[in-house]
Amino acid sequence: MTAGPILSTRGLTRDFGAFRAVDSVTLDFGRGRMTGLIGPNGAGKTTLFNMIAGELPPTAGQVLLDGQDVTGLRPDALFARGLARTFQIPRPFRRMTVLENVMLVPSAQTGETVLGALFRRRSMAAEQRRMRDKAMDILEFMTLDRLADQPAGKVSGGQMKLLELARALMGDPTIILLDEPAAGVNPSLTRILVERIEELNRRGTSFVIIEHDMDFVMRHCDPVIALAEGRVVFQGTGEEARSNPVLLDAYLGSPA
Repeated sequence: MTAGPILSTRGLTRDFGAFRAVDSVTLDFGRGRMTGLIGPNGAGKTTLFNMIAGELPPTAGQVLLDGQDVTGLRPDALFARGLARTFQIPRPFRRMTVLENVMLVPSAQTGETVLGALFRRRSMAAEQRRMRDKAMDILEFMTLDRLADQPAGKVSGGQMKLLELARALMGDPTIILLDEPAAGVNPSLTRILVERIEELNRRGTSFVIIEHDMDFVMRHCDPVIALAEGRVVFQGTGEEARSNPVLLDAYLGSPA
């Protein structure tokens, strides 16, 4: 592990035909930090996430993870290197149980191959027990253990957000990209979600968080980065963001 930023972008750009959604974005995301990414709808935040996470190839530029060029790697390869992401709209396997959704995450399991399933049944069973124990520990941490046997499609929207983070944790990530984690979540579940994110951050996990709830961002994120029309227009602390005239007018609302 290097001492520099855990994640960097260098001139990251994405065009959709003649429209430039992200325009030469160069950023460093600090190790062990909770970085807030703000901006109006259409600013390029989710497109930036999608390029970093391997969901979308960049038109130009680089993504560096722990100083290594990972541009263009698939999401599963990035996940194996410690980069996880959640989505604004959760994507569980709705007919599978909450526990099965979490256990399904690790790749290269013994039972995934024909030879493993036929000739390594004892190893496969032991591996399944380890995966189940780990998944149950994570579900308990996320306060979802009592819902372990419920179909994922039957839990509430807020609980699906907790499940999204639980799935990410199965990969023991060093950095997690969160896309609007508090959106549509009731206050009690938001409090649980924030507490778990803060606890993970204390343990050393880095976060980059897209969030429109400015109170959430100002309370929990440092630094704060703002995008507008695909470009970085602000980087600084929450306090600096509160007094920045561009942000006050465009995103935070001018004081009365």
